[in-house]
Amino acid sequence: MRGPHNIWRLIRTGATFERTGAMGVVLDAFDAPKMVRIAFRTLVWPFKWTGIEGDPSMPPAPRALSALGPAYIKFGQILSTRPDVVGQDLANQLRVLQDKLPPFGIEQAERQIEAELGVPVSEIFSEFSAPVAAASIAQVHKARRADTGETVAVKVLRPGIERAFRTDIDAFYFAADMIETLAPAARRLRPRDVISHFESVVMGELDLRLESAAASEYAANTADDDGFELPSVVWGLSGRRVMTMSWAEGAPLGDNAALDAAGHDRERLSERVLQLFLNHALRDGFFHADMHQGNLKVAPNGNIIAYDFGIMGHIDEYTRRVYAEILYGFIRRDYKRVAEVHFEAGYVPADRDVDEFARALRAVGEPIFGMDATRISMARLLSYLFEVTERFGMQTRTELILLQRTMVVVEGVARSLNPRMNIWNTAKPVVEDYIKTSIGPRAALRDLVQTAQVLGRFGPRLPGLVEAALIRQSEGDGTAKRSPWRVRLGWGGAGAALGAALMLVWHTFA
Repeated sequence: MRGPHNIWRLIRTGATFERTGAMGVVLDAFDAPKMVRIAFRTLVWPFKWTGIEGDPSMPPAPRALSALGPAYIKFGQILSTRPDVVGQDLANQLRVLQDKLPPFGIEQAERQIEAELGVPVSEIFSEFSAPVAAASIAQVHKARRADTGETVAVKVLRPGIERAFRTDIDAFYFAADMIETLAPAARRLRPRDVISHFESVVMGELDLRLESAAASEYAANTADDDGFELPSVVWGLSGRRVMTMSWAEGAPLGDNAALDAAGHDRERLSERVLQLFLNHALRDGFFHADMHQGNLKVAPNGNIIAYDFGIMGHIDEYTRRVYAEILYGFIRRDYKRVAEVHFEAGYVPADRDVDEFARALRAVGEPIFGMDATRISMARLLSYLFEVTERFGMQTRTELILLQRTMVVVEGVARSLNPRMNIWNTAKPVVEDYIKTSIGPRAALRDLVQTAQVLGRFGPRLPGLVEAALIRQSEGDGTAKRSPWRVRLGWGGAGAALGAALMLVWHTFA
């Protein structure tokens, strides 16, 4: 419950931030007013001794969050995807937050599996290892199936993690309410929306059936992608608290020495990882949103293997087209078109000047294009672009922030494999191909056919829908009466719309 009982929990949280030195870092990141700073520090200072000391070797903010436990670690990781909220410097700090905790006992893991699957572990697996990885929400064991002998990875949620997260999320909401009440200027950061976003992400990760479904959808989308593979879900051995997948064998993508020893072409791998991400984001609108080196391997045959599907990004088709046009406009240095796309999409308020916005975008793009090709950074471009759009009143769009953050991570992975990689040359064919297939005559025809199909499906209901809408409008004027002309108008409107759509399709094909 989001009541005053959360006050002590928040005081201890503040005391930990004060003790680790993170309080000043966070207040600076949020550009907190002087009175808010005084109020926060005065409130927590007497309780500083109750704060958790944490690991002195870590930067202040990750140190505090790591000390406070799994929910805070996960919150920090998600805030690292929101530079619009915490600022770029703190977001960079939080990106290095280690998602590692001491593992829980193997006996506890076996009890979790038995409770979830209803069968003793010894009957399912002939071998079951100690944890090979432990994170804030779950840990992974390597096992061998008793029936087939297949080696698998078994992911098990931490015992009691759901209750712990709900308790802490409750405190986060209470803190957000207090911030909005005591610091009205901070409402522009929408603290409740940030907590709501965090809650939706975490609740999804706490049900491993959803992660299994995401892995399955991702595999279906990418089945024909050359040089890319995913471990497969073992549905019969998966549930809400347990997820079993085939074991992914390969060299870690972050270990260049191992990649070189295995004879892999790192330049080719760097291009492939970036192009795969762009394809998934633009073509499918469903992408791996945590695509760092720790979640990527290289198989012996050179394929890139991705795993850990707890955080996936989704963008609708319209947003994909907007994103592609923005990238393509920058590639072509057509800043006026980039500006127009922002206005057409409603990202920038219509009362702003499009030419002035185009000049601001030119100030973003030209310095970058003046660099040596191997130093051009798409991540830097997106970061500058965000700063400019914010100045012109663009509202925060969570899906684009997640896309931007993942782009930064993926570019970092690619650069670690090949520091001299030309980002634009690598991205250009993917973006151009998407533009050709999704923006232009073929795309317009496809949209028209889909519109006709929708009208066809709703055809029998259109007269009733039109009549109901007209009745509601009439009732607003106090003149609601049913009459046959409304039915005729409904049929006529539906027929005209459907007929126009079908005629356009016929003429296009003809």
